[in-house]
Amino acid sequence: MITSVRKMLAQHDIHPRKRLGQCFLEDLNVVRRIVALAEPAGNETIVEIGAGLGFLTEELAKRAGRVIAIEVDPLLVTVLRERFTGQDRVEIVQMDVLKYDFTSAHPRERIKVVGNIPYNISTPILFRLLDFRQSISTMILMFQKELADRIAASPGTKDYGIPSVIVAKYTRAVCEMTVPPTCFYPVPEVISSVLRMEVLREPELLDGGLFAKIVRAAFAQRRKTLWNNLRRIGLSEEMVDQVFIRSGIDRARRAETLSVDEFSLLTKAWIGINADRIL
Repeated sequence: MITSVRKMLAQHDIHPRKRLGQCFLEDLNVVRRIVALAEPAGNETIVEIGAGLGFLTEELAKRAGRVIAIEVDPLLVTVLRERFTGQDRVEIVQMDVLKYDFTSAHPRERIKVVGNIPYNISTPILFRLLDFRQSISTMILMFQKELADRIAASPGTKDYGIPSVIVAKYTRAVCEMTVPPTCFYPVPEVISSVLRMEVLREPELLDGGLFAKIVRAAFAQRRKTLWNNLRRIGLSEEMVDQVFIRSGIDRARRAETLSVDEFSLLTKAWIGINADRIL
């Protein structure tokens, strides 16, 4: 596998571009483990982010009903279209993934998303996927380990923060494996981790935008109390006091001590207090 990646790059005179965060996974064992985590079925559509040279694409296509491979680099798109010519189950899409409409992949069924995503835009990609969560059932994504640790962190730990809360609100995230730099070409300076995120059904009606706004404000200055951070984002101080009373959460706590459910309680209380003010 190692020689296959480098040989293909050389054949097409392609040089990895740091600007695009290009590091090609060249360990076939890791590729197969990622596919196993995705559990592709013959009736499922999988969207792959950053298809690169198509090694992961090829393994996914062996088991999935349909693979939509997104790649922004036109040189790599040429390689992919050449490689998968005549394979009806593989669709190559040249596009910035931050502009892709994930609902278009399958209008009636939820899809799975897999990818070794560019580390320089990992967070925007993650939050865009969460915006399309109603169309997605599972995400198998490779991140820089530092970010993966933050995403999967528990309350009260040093890594717990905005990504931890927002991701946990909508998914069940588990770190499935760590991938050393030697599995890539060129060799990156960081360790990677693969997260499996099962998207949760949302039984309750909640203002997702307000939830995220409250979480971001609560963590804005980690050493300050919840009250000090939240009193700056839209309600009077007296009303913010009422939010804490109604939610049953001590205003002197700090953001890193709150569970996802407690952030939801704050959001519900905020909505209620604001509704009372309008009435």
